[in-house]
Amino acid sequence: MKNHLDNNELKREIGLFSAVILVVANMVGTGIFTTSGFIMKELGNPQTMLLCWFTGGIFALCGALCYGELGTMFPKAGGEYVFLRESCGKGMAFLSGWISLIVGFSAPIAAAAIAFASYFFRVLPDLSGSQFTLSVLGVRIFTISPVTITAAFVIIIFSLIHYHSLRMGAGVQNVLTLFKTGLIVVFVAAGLFAGHGSTDHFAGEFILSSIFLDRFAISLIFVSFAYSGWNAVAYLGGEIKNPGRNIPMALFSGTFLVILFYMLLNVVYIYALSPKEMSGILEVGTESAARLFGGRIGKYFSGAIAAGLLSVLSAMIMTGPRVYYAMARDGVFFKLFGKVNKIHRTPAWSIFLQAGIAIIMVFSASFDKLLLYIGFTLSLFAMLTAAGMMALRIRKPDIKRTYKTFGYPVTPLVFIAGNLWIIYYCIKSRPVASMFGAETTGLGILAYLYFYKKGKQNHAI
Repeated sequence: MKNHLDNNELKREIGLFSAVILVVANMVGTGIFTTSGFIMKELGNPQTMLLCWFTGGIFALCGALCYGELGTMFPKAGGEYVFLRESCGKGMAFLSGWISLIVGFSAPIAAAAIAFASYFFRVLPDLSGSQFTLSVLGVRIFTISPVTITAAFVIIIFSLIHYHSLRMGAGVQNVLTLFKTGLIVVFVAAGLFAGHGSTDHFAGEFILSSIFLDRFAISLIFVSFAYSGWNAVAYLGGEIKNPGRNIPMALFSGTFLVILFYMLLNVVYIYALSPKEMSGILEVGTESAARLFGGRIGKYFSGAIAAGLLSVLSAMIMTGPRVYYAMARDGVFFKLFGKVNKIHRTPAWSIFLQAGIAIIMVFSASFDKLLLYIGFTLSLFAMLTAAGMMALRIRKPDIKRTYKTFGYPVTPLVFIAGNLWIIYYCIKSRPVASMFGAETTGLGILAYLYFYKKGKQNHAI
């Protein structure tokens, strides 16, 4: 039997509609239901918050347009790993794969699982119980609580589903994504036309200069996390039909649709809650539903959001292991993670590795720290990927490009400048989160040197 997960044997079975759904499934998840409260705490002004969400959407759209060109040039599984391998060499490609393992997928999976558990216990508060936290010198090392235990359990369940088969995993994800999309449409429509909110919540003096302050850039880190996933189709490039057309179309259409969803959802949040009431709240979706429709409906909505969050959790658990599998097949990662299960035909060890790292993060990191850690590091490598696309225009102009980035060179420059802005202010205002991102990258460099040296020794033999 042939290995159907091998990049050379992947079948192009995903059409445009399914590719757009995949982008939406990866994007609409933890961020939009959990970050607006943190953003309002930073900004304190509803108009500034909406501008922040719109700005983050423009950055994501610029990135999608850039990745569309790269996807048509290299329609293979692996995403940034493949793109950076072609533009910047194996070393930078390895670092992007390393970041995908730790930050791109494992950390968002942990954040999604924590958010799911938080919403779940809003439905069943009697089960929430107590927690045990171990701290050293005032720094939390790990926490055991009903929330963290539930989050870990969900990660295990969905990892086993995707270990069982791609067919089962895709089927579960499709059902959850359709439910999630329907939930958003119903919530927005009912909230605006039948909810008990107030337009007075939109009042407040908008100061244009506020967008140049640290807190606006920090808020963009939360927003960039909510928009992450717009590059989902790039990871499955080897399975997209007519990639020259469908990859850029899916990236653009899916991202544009999510921007529309996000802007409408935040309008509903502000309509439901005053800036003071929203500030610092994790379960902002539940609080908004309770205020709009009453506490009982809000409780049911918590359950609906929890179910919707499982969609993005499932999508990331399915997508991430393909990157580590590709790295192992290229000889820059442990060979074990390049193997597939003979019965289930899935990259089992890569799935289990990702699950293990995500579970460690669940017990050792708070939700808001995870968001800052994710946003800073992903911004760095997304920026490098866009810069690599520009470099390929100069160094390899003869490569076939069935699609070229709309608005080039302004589009990639806007994307690069936006990410530099986020990175600069993150380092300036949140040095601890930035330090963890830098340490993760540093460990990746050491890991690459190990595999590079090992590869040279094997060739010598």
